[in-house]
Amino acid sequence: MTADLAVAVWPGMTPRLLCTQTLAEYTQAGGYASLDDPTRLLDEVRASGLLGRGGAAFPLAVKLRTVRDNGRDAGGAVAVANGEEGEPTSIKDRWLLRNRPHVVLDGLRLAAAVIGAPRGYLYVSDRQAAERVQAALGDLSGELGSLSIELVVVAPGYVAGEETAAVHVVNGGPAKPTDKPPRPFEQGVDGLPTLVSNVETLAQLAYLNIHGAKQFRTVGTEASPGTFLATITGAGRPAALYELPHGIAMADLLTLHGIAAQHVTGALMGGYFAGLLDRRILEATLDHETIRTLGSGLGCGAVTVLTDDCPVAVAASVLSYFDRENAGQCGSCFNGTAAMAAVATALRDGLACEDDVARLRRWSVVLRGRGACATLDGAANVAASLLAQFPDLVHRHLENNCPACRSDAYRAVRPYEVERLDDVVGV
Repeated sequence: MTADLAVAVWPGMTPRLLCTQTLAEYTQAGGYASLDDPTRLLDEVRASGLLGRGGAAFPLAVKLRTVRDNGRDAGGAVAVANGEEGEPTSIKDRWLLRNRPHVVLDGLRLAAAVIGAPRGYLYVSDRQAAERVQAALGDLSGELGSLSIELVVVAPGYVAGEETAAVHVVNGGPAKPTDKPPRPFEQGVDGLPTLVSNVETLAQLAYLNIHGAKQFRTVGTEASPGTFLATITGAGRPAALYELPHGIAMADLLTLHGIAAQHVTGALMGGYFAGLLDRRILEATLDHETIRTLGSGLGCGAVTVLTDDCPVAVAASVLSYFDRENAGQCGSCFNGTAAMAAVATALRDGLACEDDVARLRRWSVVLRGRGACATLDGAANVAASLLAQFPDLVHRHLENNCPACRSDAYRAVRPYEVERLDDVVGV
C-alpha cells in the first residue's frame, strides 16, 4: 500500500511524523518511555504552543488542563483518540494509523496520563487502519502501563468524526452529534469529562515528549509552531501528503507539487469546512494566523487547488455534499444545507436570479451556529466565501455566461475525494 502513496517531507527538513518505524525502532528512539511527571509534560505542551490538528487549532495544553481539572472534580476522566477522518479530502490520519500506529498509541498514553484517565479509546472508520492498530496493540507488552485502550470501529461518514458523535458511539449510540452543552470536556464517555483529540495531535504530543518544546519550536511560526500534515488535491494532479513546517509560502508548495501558479484560480481550504479562497492564496503562508486574515482557515491541513474547475461549480458540489451528509436530525441544518445547495446548483447552471443570491447571502449569515454540530457552519462558510471571494464570477453566472460551466460544469458526489491510499501515485 505505502509504495504507491505520494508522501514527501519539506526539502531539508527531517521528518517528524512521515516516517515508518517498527516498535523496536520507535522505543529505541524514546517512544513509550515512562512518564514520571505528567505535570512536567503539561508544562512542555504549554511551552510548545501545540495546537490541535483536527480542524479547530485549539491549544492542546488548555484542553488537557481543563479535562484534568474537571476529571478531578468528577472522580475520573476518559481519553479518546479521534481517527475517524470523515473529511473526504484528507488522508493524514489514515496514513498515521496505517503506518505509525505506535506514535498515535503513545500519544494517547501520554494524554491519558496527563488527565488522569485509566482508560482510552481509539475511534476509527478505516478498515486497514483498524487492523494495523489492533496488531500494534497486540505487539505491546507493558508499554501502556495501567492504561487500557479499546478500539472502536464505526461506519465512515462526515458527521461521524465530530467529537460528540465519537462520544455517542463509545457510549453505545449512533454516530451522530449530540446537543451542546454539555461538551465532552464537561461530560463525555459514561458522563465523565472526556478528552477527544485528533490522532495527528496525539502523534505530535508523542514527538514533543521525546524531543521537548524547544526542539518542537525549531520550525513553524511563533503562533503556529511545529509541522503539520497537509493533503493536497485538485489541479489535475495526483493527491499527495506532505509534512510541512507552518509558515511556508503556498507558492513554494505549488512548485514542489508541480502546479504552475499562473493557472491557479483559488483554493478550497481546510477540507470543505473553511470554504473558498481566491488567488490571494498565492501570496499566503500556510499558518493559522495568516490564513485567518484572509477570512479562511487551515483546518485539518487539507487544501484543494483550483485551476480549471469553476469555483461556483465547486461550491455547488460541496454544498450538495453537505446536503446529503448532514445528520438529518436538526431542522435548521437539514433544510438549510438543502436550500443553499439548491441555490448554488441553480447558479452553476445559469438558472438563478439576484433574489436567489440575496437569499444565499442571508442564509450564510443567519444559519450559523444553529445545528448540533458544525456541518451547517461549514456549508455557510462555503456559501459566504463564494459570494465574497468571487463576486464577478457570481455575476457572470447570473448572466449564464461562464465558459467553463457552459462547456463542462464540475460535478462530483464527493468533491476531490482521496478514496483509497492505495490509489495515490507518486509526485
